Amino acid sequence: MKDTFYSYIQSLQNTICSTLETLDGKAVFQEDLWDRPEGGGGRTRVIQDGAVFEKGGVNISKVYGPLPKSMQAYFGVGESDFFACGLSLVLHPVNPMVPTVHANWRYFELYDKDGNTVDQWFGGGQDLTPYYLFDEDAVHFHTVCKKACDTHNPDFYPRFKEKCDSYFWNTHRGEARGVGGLFFDYCRPGEELSLEEWYEFVTGIGNSFLPSYIPVVERRKDLPYSEAQREWQEIRRGRYVEFNLVHDKGTLFGLRTNGRIESILMSLPPKVQWKYDHHPEEGSEEARLLQVLRSPRNWMENP
Repeated sequence: MKDTFYSYIQSLQNTICSTLETLDGKAVFQEDLWDRPEGGGGRTRVIQDGAVFEKGGVNISKVYGPLPKSMQAYFGVGESDFFACGLSLVLHPVNPMVPTVHANWRYFELYDKDGNTVDQWFGGGQDLTPYYLFDEDAVHFHTVCKKACDTHNPDFYPRFKEKCDSYFWNTHRGEARGVGGLFFDYCRPGEELSLEEWYEFVTGIGNSFLPSYIPVVERRKDLPYSEAQREWQEIRRGRYVEFNLVHDKGTLFGLRTNGRIESILMSLPPKVQWKYDHHPEEGSEEARLLQVLRSPRNWMENP
């Protein structure tokens, strides 16, 4: 399974990058291959200073070896070996009318010291972070996510949508990072699905990413915007940074397993602001966004 899934994310990385380069029309991805001293490595691809994307990355990695002490405590196990692979992407657009997007699809195996597999699971998801809220964009994104889930189980979308709203929550701010999407983890073989069926589910979600996001970008990338709207985008990016550095499990896992720092922190936007005690004007589009982020909604039933 680990070889099958790694082959899939290699292909998906190529598809996503070529599509994004065509959409941007100016910038291309810079590729870096890197090795992890303890075992494994990755292929980082970053796009910068484009016509559409100010900064973005589409990265794959495959790391393995002894499970670090910090992660042993986290998983509640003794000395173990592990294997992890995944694709992670974040795209920060130039135009504040275009939302930032994040996605990740991953696979993990845990072994005892004799090399026996003692645990294995899939995880992942995708979520949308707008700076100016166009309701139809959120509905479109969630509709594609729901269709991808419904192919496998009609209970998956409401369950994984709720997990997304719960996970991408800036507790210290009392607000969501964005308008959500899907989040799932520890998808183990069992009564619900076999390992092969989980693979079909996760790759189905991965294949739904471009249809969920590209139409939104195409609708918004050429809209006019002001310097004040650009400033709001940078202020909101600050909240994105806060979540990734304080709460995000993927960032923490990478830092605790001696991952490549440049790849781990690729998710951070290039230009950010933190204005002291900033509040948008009452009744403004900025204020409406905050109102929605403080009370996640069901985009399928109450857009």
